[in-house]
Amino acid sequence: MNIRIASLAAILVFGAGLGASQALAADPTVATTSGPVVGESAHGVAAFKGVPFAAPPLGALRWRAPQPPAAWSAPRDAKAYGPDCMQNPFPGDAAPLGVQPAEDCLYMNVWAPEAALKSKTQRPVMVWIYGGGFVNGGSSPAVYAGDRFARDGVVLVSFNYRVGRFGFFAHPALTAVGADGGMLGNYGLMDQIAALKWVRDNIAAFGGDPNNVTVFGESAGGMSVHALLTAPQAKGLFHKAIIQSGGGRPRLLPTLPLSAPAGQRSAEAAGLAFAAKAGVSGTDAAALEALRALPAETVVDGLNMATSNTPTWGGGPMLDGKIMTREPLQAYKAGAWTKMPVMVGATSADGFFFGGSRDQVFAPFGARRAEAEALYDPKGDGDIKVYGWAAAGDRMFIEPARAVSRVMVEQGAPVYQFRFSYVAESMRSQWWGAPHATEIPFVFDTVDARYGGALTQADAAAAKAAHAYWIGFAKSGAPSASGQPAWPRYEAATDQILDFAAQGPKAEADPLRARLDLVEATTQ
Repeated sequence: MNIRIASLAAILVFGAGLGASQALAADPTVATTSGPVVGESAHGVAAFKGVPFAAPPLGALRWRAPQPPAAWSAPRDAKAYGPDCMQNPFPGDAAPLGVQPAEDCLYMNVWAPEAALKSKTQRPVMVWIYGGGFVNGGSSPAVYAGDRFARDGVVLVSFNYRVGRFGFFAHPALTAVGADGGMLGNYGLMDQIAALKWVRDNIAAFGGDPNNVTVFGESAGGMSVHALLTAPQAKGLFHKAIIQSGGGRPRLLPTLPLSAPAGQRSAEAAGLAFAAKAGVSGTDAAALEALRALPAETVVDGLNMATSNTPTWGGGPMLDGKIMTREPLQAYKAGAWTKMPVMVGATSADGFFFGGSRDQVFAPFGARRAEAEALYDPKGDGDIKVYGWAAAGDRMFIEPARAVSRVMVEQGAPVYQFRFSYVAESMRSQWWGAPHATEIPFVFDTVDARYGGALTQADAAAAKAAHAYWIGFAKSGAPSASGQPAWPRYEAATDQILDFAAQGPKAEADPLRARLDLVEATTQ
């Protein structure tokens, strides 16, 4: 009897081990240039998370260009997000982080159709760049999950890039060393370029086409797309671009030069101010060693989107003379960019309005104030939150999108302009238009994660339409969606856009043309 029980126990143990090994064997495994990674499959999608694309930027690698990761030989678990990059999370973030931030953060995520891993047919690739004012953001928010893209035939990639002072920092001690061939300051942009190089070298192993890569980003991510389009170091790494609320004219916080004469604003001056606040003086090697030894929390110093206007913060990307040599619109006008199909647009209630008086709202229009008042508040008794927000959004995001479109079209690039006006039904009593970043869960078709039980059939249908247009663009360079209106190429003469409206997408002449003409005429 005891022998039988022991034998039965052995069989059960053996069977359990066999089941575990079979389950392990069933997990998708891909060989990257650094080593094999093991992901997980569900509903026909293979997901790989937390894959290193660079070495941890710690210690002597703080404020250095990203370095290659250490190789590994044993299969590496890739079933959970790596840490998002170090930051002070913003309480009102539309895409709250899903993991704890840390300085060790340069990780990549890939979602692919499971069938693509063994197929000879390569799928189009889309690479997402998150926003967050260059001080917040990460790849872990639920609304950024890429499984819906993979379900619909796209290999979706997301990654982390350094933000805040970890990603955008200058100091004379760093300039004096001149490491990495003099690549200084824009470490977050360097991370983005390193991630795109990883995609070029590895994405075929996931079933993706390295010669059909679309980069898309929102807010700071959209601004990053501008920077990548004009960066010589990114040329050839992607082939289509989507700019969501990325502006194009000088940013809300000005793009500073890396260095400037004493007394003038520069990224180095901001770095010196931060160092002094942190108790570090001097500009020699000892000062640099002390800066790199500062705790990560000290480097963050409470910085987030609500506190970013400070003399100890340079404001994000800087004119470093290598990656960024001029403002994006200036670069486009000079033809100093990689021409490709581009989608560009903004939300209908985009931008930020920080309050103030009627005079403050209309002062930027100068001598043409009366025209502005007639356009934004024709009856003279409107809600300042509505007309103030509209005027701010036009100047920050909506008119710059048009300005960029016109310059690109003049140079022969196919451009498709959009306006995202759809507001989730549960939010219509609160929002007069679609605020900044609200298109993201519709583009990713993750509206269920954003709105939960308040999601309606109309919301889900709007998401399916937006998601399909983005995929259509990634596949062919011309946005299209089955059963939806044709999206015309943008031309300045007709000002045709595709508006994602409450009743569904519709192509039309831009209804804001008069407002945008006035903003353009009064932009310095």
